[in-house]
Amino acid sequence: MIKKRIILITLLVALTNLAMAQAIKKIERMDPPNWWVGFQETKLQIMVYGKNIAETEVSFKYNGVKLLKINKVENPNYLFIDIEIAKNAKAGKIEFMFTPPGKKSFTHAYELQERIIKENQHAGFSSSDVMYLLMPDRFANGNPNNDNVDSLLEKANRNNPDGRHGGDLQGIINHLDYFAYMGFTALWLNPVLENNNPAYSYHGYAATDLYKVDARFGTNEQYLELIEKSHQKGMKIIMDMVFNHISTYGFLIKDIPMKDWIHQFENFTRSNYRASVISDPYHAEFDKEIMEKGWFDKHMADLNQDNPFVENYLTQNSIWWIEYASLDGIRMDTHPYPEKNMMSRWAERLYREYPKFNIVGEAWMQKVATTAYWQKGTLNKDGFNSNVRSVTDFPMQGALIKAFNENEGWTEGMSRLYYILAQDFLYANPNELFTFLDNHDLDRFFSSINYNLSSFKMALGFMLTTRGIPQIYYGTEILMDGIGGEGHGTIRKDFPGGWSDDQINAFTQNGLTNEQIEAQDYTKKILNWRKNNALIHSGELTHFLPENGIYVSFRHTENAAVMIVLNNKYDQSFETKRFAEILKKYSNGYDIIYEQELKSLEKINMPAKSIRIIELKK
Repeated sequence: MIKKRIILITLLVALTNLAMAQAIKKIERMDPPNWWVGFQETKLQIMVYGKNIAETEVSFKYNGVKLLKINKVENPNYLFIDIEIAKNAKAGKIEFMFTPPGKKSFTHAYELQERIIKENQHAGFSSSDVMYLLMPDRFANGNPNNDNVDSLLEKANRNNPDGRHGGDLQGIINHLDYFAYMGFTALWLNPVLENNNPAYSYHGYAATDLYKVDARFGTNEQYLELIEKSHQKGMKIIMDMVFNHISTYGFLIKDIPMKDWIHQFENFTRSNYRASVISDPYHAEFDKEIMEKGWFDKHMADLNQDNPFVENYLTQNSIWWIEYASLDGIRMDTHPYPEKNMMSRWAERLYREYPKFNIVGEAWMQKVATTAYWQKGTLNKDGFNSNVRSVTDFPMQGALIKAFNENEGWTEGMSRLYYILAQDFLYANPNELFTFLDNHDLDRFFSSINYNLSSFKMALGFMLTTRGIPQIYYGTEILMDGIGGEGHGTIRKDFPGGWSDDQINAFTQNGLTNEQIEAQDYTKKILNWRKNNALIHSGELTHFLPENGIYVSFRHTENAAVMIVLNNKYDQSFETKRFAEILKKYSNGYDIIYEQELKSLEKINMPAKSIRIIELKK
């Protein structure tokens, strides 16, 4: 009887081991999917995902690569393998051997590649650029065959303003000539990674796979094609990334590696969205915790950046995309929401590997001081340094709307713009601020200024000539309108001409109104003038107090100057004596807007609600 029990137990153990070995033999993924030799940082943490993979013993032999540690976590479907890649290690394939207990081993190859170094690679973006922000799903449908994908939950429905409309990477590739023709030098695409959610997946901010382009947009290879062709036309690509949250529908949440991979509460807890508490010296810890750890939405799990495995996963993901795709920059969504010290380490690491690279952090703040807190080099009282060179200039954006919607006053009208610039002493580098009239989260600018073309021209001309890195939202150049309070779909309408059955085509101007054509031509004129004008990119800025609705600023060097004049009132002329400290060197000028020679600078005529951009001449 005892012998039968022993035999039965032995048989059960054998069957269990066999079942386990069969279950283990499939590795679902290794993230990052590959790596490179030759980085400054020699350590790498590889996440291995597969059924019961933690039950295996892991080994490998590869010259120049050392196994540091095998990390087993709460979920047996994950292993985190720490390795060190010597700086003299050669490219090749590491054959990882996985051995289930008492069973035959199996291998999985992991590739180390040579880094391909090209001239002007990872060039970063600066005030010499003008960035065009576009939403891939809403810009152009270049391949209708990928509008619907069987394995992805949400299907295309162009009649639903909050649904997927079918825009894709091929549509963007097809219109690269438009961007170059208009004078843009960089493209920022809203996130293109897989968002396999049942609804609201078009915007891209709830990723289900951080290493894969959404198949409804195209493929990873097509993303590389877009970048390569953009570079050939002299345009940079900025990737939109999200570290604060990921989709609850992705494998990292559905089969979570460990409980503290994300922030969890007894009941669903939403963020208070008050990013100012992070820099507030008097903040309550309760408010700070809800801000940082509360969820953006029910389908957006809030990542815990205090978890070192999460930090490694996110940091390595950014480096992988920069290296894999030859990115020029990153726009970091909701930058103040993740744990700030982790984000500082992340930025420092990226700049160490890519010194010319640039990052812009979305810091949605209404005040200059709280915005400045998030820029690298700001002398914060708490000693915090974000290490992020560029931040979004929401204070200027708010001022641009108010300035052209109100009567002139001590602090109103043109004084709005003056007082924003007068606070630039708070920034470590004002010329690296990210300026804009609107974006995918805001009311369309043309709607915000009551559909006034003259105000549009003044605001755009000012933004493109003042300090900072300008960004233009797709369709702003043709006066697209929409109010976000009526639904995000209204501010994210399809770009006319991006679909084959569109009756209006903004690429050819067919069907545009006279106002739209005027606005598009005006935008093109300034952008192409600005593109090669180093004076506007980096010249010193001097401005004078607004008087009677006239606001004058200069971009200048020792031997050259441009004069920018805004008139926010009626037709008027003004004498220029008080600008002598700049104008004394110059006797005449050329207005690039009106294409007009100014033979004298003693008195300047200004039409009502207008802007002049005058190249000064001696």
